[in-house]
Amino acid sequence: MAGYKPRVISLTKRPGHTFGFYLRVEQGEEGHLIRCLEMGGPAELAGMRDGDRILRVNGTFVDGLSHSEVVDKVRNSGASVTFHILDEASYMLAKAQGLDLSNPQSTPVTNGVAKHTLKPKLCYLVKSSSGYGFSLRSVKGEQGLFMTEVIQGSVADRAGVDVNDRLLEINGENIEGSTHEHVVDKIKLAGSSIMFLLVDEETDKHYKNVRMKIGAWLATAKYLPHKPRVVNMTKGPDGYGFLLKEEINLTGHFIKDIDRGSPAEKAGLKEMDRLVSVDGKEVDGCSHEQVVDKIRLSGIKCCLLVVDKDTDQMYKQGKVSPMLFLEEMDSSSPPSYTEALNLPAPVRPSIPVQGRKEELKPKLCKMEKTSSGYGFHLNSIQGVPGQYIKEVVKGGAADRAGLVDDDIVVEVNRVNVEQSSHEEVVELIRNSGSSLEMLVAKKSVYDQLNAKGVAITRLLLGETSYAQVHTADTIAEEVERHEEARPETPTEPERKRTTSSLSQDSIDERL
Repeated sequence: MAGYKPRVISLTKRPGHTFGFYLRVEQGEEGHLIRCLEMGGPAELAGMRDGDRILRVNGTFVDGLSHSEVVDKVRNSGASVTFHILDEASYMLAKAQGLDLSNPQSTPVTNGVAKHTLKPKLCYLVKSSSGYGFSLRSVKGEQGLFMTEVIQGSVADRAGVDVNDRLLEINGENIEGSTHEHVVDKIKLAGSSIMFLLVDEETDKHYKNVRMKIGAWLATAKYLPHKPRVVNMTKGPDGYGFLLKEEINLTGHFIKDIDRGSPAEKAGLKEMDRLVSVDGKEVDGCSHEQVVDKIRLSGIKCCLLVVDKDTDQMYKQGKVSPMLFLEEMDSSSPPSYTEALNLPAPVRPSIPVQGRKEELKPKLCKMEKTSSGYGFHLNSIQGVPGQYIKEVVKGGAADRAGLVDDDIVVEVNRVNVEQSSHEEVVELIRNSGSSLEMLVAKKSVYDQLNAKGVAITRLLLGETSYAQVHTADTIAEEVERHEEARPETPTEPERKRTTSSLSQDSIDERL
């Protein structure tokens, strides 16, 4: 792993309550561990997981501090605290590789000298008329089969094979316990192409020292000749402009009938591309309807990972998911919750107001929880009925679904909440699982409809769907998203505000 990417999680607790987790140090375990997450508590809702390690508290690096010092820092932060968190597997690997965890861009260090990240590698070889261009050797009393006599400029050399690489897998099958003769036979029977999982001497020694099993899930895909493609699209007036189909005798979801000049064509989608993931979530094993829903829930922007026929066959031959490519990318992942709050507001084109009448309609916003939660705050004013949206995270699930600051919440999962307490609404959202449906109205629309005595229900929506995606059996219409300037919500300073964050999945101390 080239550096590492901790998650930034901000928590807020109510008076008399905790953040909903235990902070522990355990014998034989390094770091400050998250344990015993309270179901539905602030920590769990924000995306903390059992075994996560705390690296920073309110920006201060704490990995080298004592348990009591870290506890004091959390307690002294009051009702709100921001953590930098690393998951258990990444933390252990970073420690084993000698990474400086106080520097998120650090590289492994040995005796003060930086070294490259240690990973096994996937190598794909297509046989030429002169063969692959390598030999196999085994050493009596030494475990494993090793590459030797790699001819310069040969198929093996160009595929990334090096002398003394140890062979772990052939076409996704582990051969570490196989005899020399058996492995040679497998290579001969493989046909005109073959996928190897290899490990060099230094990497092999490292993983043995940390007693960590090596598998293709840890490998680099940088040597593979065919690359999956990341396709970012912004919906046009006629949708994205493609059909999503399932083909007879083929497994997966395929791109078909791309409209000329459509966002799909401009973004680089090709006929018969197989869809691997939607917004970073793998769709293998999902039904057609589930994949369509994922695209709809993306809102007006969507990021697809796709593979063409050659790339698909190559990855399948190695029995490895193309998601490996996505995970290895130096990703431009969405900003953390705290970072997103500090981003400048997007500049929107001005819309002439003259002659335009505001449409008195609510919005139906449907979203799916990500690892960072839904990405908004639910606010209320003590003694005043009603809940409203604040601090919508740019690029988060709520933003993509069309929620904007100061929207008034009318329904949560078809339950009217206009007269419900803040706690009751929060509980409804918590109990919604991994997806959430909210009927909301812009404040000016809400006030006008109330003044006219009109009940705000789904009947006002008319024939509106969530998103627009061409599929073989569905045509969906885009939800209108009003982008007019929003008036400031009147505030009453003497009344207490209530906020619930729905952003962002031994010695011990409950926090």
